[in-house]
Amino acid sequence: MTDIAALKARLPQIRIEDHPTLVRQKSRDFFWYSPVLKRQLDHITADCVLFATSMADVVAALAACYALDIPVTPRGTGTGNYGQAMPLSRGAVLDLSLMNKVLEIAPGRLVAEAGAVICDIDKQAIAHSGQELRLHPSTAKTATLGGFIAGGSGGVGSISWGGLRDLGNITRLKVVTMEATPRILDLRGEDLHKVSHAYGTNGIIVEAEMPLAPAYGWVEVIIGFETLGAAASFANETGEADGILKKQLAVVAAPAAHDYFNRHRAWLPRESHIVCAMIAPHNYDAFLALTRRRRGAELLFSTAGMSAAERKGLPDIYELGWNHTTLRALKIDPTITYLQVLYPFPNQLDLVEKIHARFGDELPAHLEFVRFDGKVTCFGLPLVRFTTEERLDQIVRIHEEMGAPVFNPHRYTLEEGGMKQTDAQQLAFKREADPKGLLNPGKMIAWDDPNYDYSPSRTYLFPGLQAVE
Repeated sequence: MTDIAALKARLPQIRIEDHPTLVRQKSRDFFWYSPVLKRQLDHITADCVLFATSMADVVAALAACYALDIPVTPRGTGTGNYGQAMPLSRGAVLDLSLMNKVLEIAPGRLVAEAGAVICDIDKQAIAHSGQELRLHPSTAKTATLGGFIAGGSGGVGSISWGGLRDLGNITRLKVVTMEATPRILDLRGEDLHKVSHAYGTNGIIVEAEMPLAPAYGWVEVIIGFETLGAAASFANETGEADGILKKQLAVVAAPAAHDYFNRHRAWLPRESHIVCAMIAPHNYDAFLALTRRRRGAELLFSTAGMSAAERKGLPDIYELGWNHTTLRALKIDPTITYLQVLYPFPNQLDLVEKIHARFGDELPAHLEFVRFDGKVTCFGLPLVRFTTEERLDQIVRIHEEMGAPVFNPHRYTLEEGGMKQTDAQQLAFKREADPKGLLNPGKMIAWDDPNYDYSPSRTYLFPGLQAVE
């Protein structure tokens, strides 16, 4: 049991809360998207919460917890979906959301503390010099930068810039180790992969330098099609149209868009399979020209020329994509969950149609078009009408047998989720940065089980460091 009195005595300058209601609130994320994780993790709670307001606070907190053998789970605002911020071994939750300053904005880059909310970062960068972050999750209005890097993979902007796994999409990170005397590491280049999408198991991210891109008053558009195949083909073609600047290309099968997108429903015929796009305003005419080439394509919705009063109450269109699609469906049908699937290039369109034909209404299709290894392809975040865990596992196996790797959002460990490949270099870095294994314990199988075979036997979104030597 955590010795909270001893912790408070060592850290008089840091706010430490142990009220059960607050601690439980800070011990949870969006794990309940998954009925499997809800069953496994719903009881999880820490013993206390530490609120860091500076890098010095983080260093002091980790030193104290190291001395007292207290596990530490870092947390931003808890918008992750896989239990990344949930303290499996109780101990302390380290809340970084008060470390929220943007420290520097320059041409093509910015530096911010880990707790800065992504939407606030963009507002400051736009006001400063008409720039914005290249990538952000659909939870940009609440998600923190550090949480996105530690637990995310890509999102809005990935159609142009790829994902966080791609070199150049993170410039530099400051990370605090958990040792008797914690160190502040300045990571760049290949070393960034040691801590990106590692859930804080290899060090606590306290500061990030990220690349910026020009910000535009993006035009939000919805195009309707009679078939899913036509919608996916159009999205793929738009993704490959390099002269058209775009930030988002999502496909949602009928009737899911009409049924679940309440505030846009008036524009969405129930039988329409839709493409949701964000297009740079000076390329909007070119986009419409591309649309007119497609027989049966119908412009259903556009913010071009729409007044602020007309847009009032409408969510940003990226909040219809990525995991917000799942969230909107869940609000209406609590039996809904989801998967995360890669449709590999160059057969993505054929595979989309085959899988949709195989599962039909059991898995309403939802695609996000991205650049993956430099090629335009798509990830699937299909909605799943959940019945049993056994059927869910069967659905995953069928996808993989058909050639579509699944990054399983119903697993809370790095390896089982298929996002982060563990290897000898990752483990060596953890032994150096976290010798007692107190950072977010229970999330890395290869650390807890020395006999675990972490050799590459599947597709990982974030490949191991050895794989790129």
